[in-house]
Amino acid sequence: MLSLTSFCIVLVMVSHTQSGANFEEEQYGIIYATDCEVCKLVTKEVAERLQSSDSSDVIETGYSIDGQKKKTKYNKSELRLVEILDDVCKGMLDYRIHKERKDSTRFAKKMSQTFETLHNLVNKGVEVELGIPQELWDEPSAEISHLKTQCERFIEDNEDTISEWYYGEQEDSLKEKVCNKILEDPKCLNDQNEENVKSKIPKDGEKPRKKLKGDSAVNNRSEL
Repeated sequence: MLSLTSFCIVLVMVSHTQSGANFEEEQYGIIYATDCEVCKLVTKEVAERLQSSDSSDVIETGYSIDGQKKKTKYNKSELRLVEILDDVCKGMLDYRIHKERKDSTRFAKKMSQTFETLHNLVNKGVEVELGIPQELWDEPSAEISHLKTQCERFIEDNEDTISEWYYGEQEDSLKEKVCNKILEDPKCLNDQNEENVKSKIPKDGEKPRKKLKGDSAVNNRSEL
């Protein structure tokens, strides 16, 4: 049983974490992935890796009672699942944050419209100053770096459910099996795939500024 002191410490830690997240959002526009977004993205990545590793191969694992090596279909092997779960969270770093979008499609693997515009300006010889070296423009933002950590925690917390689906009949998709089970608010699961979403483009007649500096440009990479 938790003592009153222990309860207060836990409460303070939770409050501190929430206030820290609110501060980052207010000061820098950093909005970390929600539980729904994490579940959607991670299950999508796992499913895609399973599809790309689909094979009819038979592998030998361990030994049976008679001393013969066991033969197992790779598609249902523990090896395949372990390899994918060990590697999947690295794939989160391939995503980019699209600040112009407000739903879960803000996480997408293609370059954001903002950075695409900035790169085009630089290629045309326009001086663009963001307060950080150009070689760091394409480095993962705060949201993406944290997404990798969120993915690792998600895999750890839900490995049993993922395994149950993997070894089962897979009548539902992995996303449906896991996300509908654990999420209180699964609304983001209905957002259309990010590949089908087009970012907002400048209206006719709008021209980008020729030079961007300091606070008049972007104070932080995370705002792009």
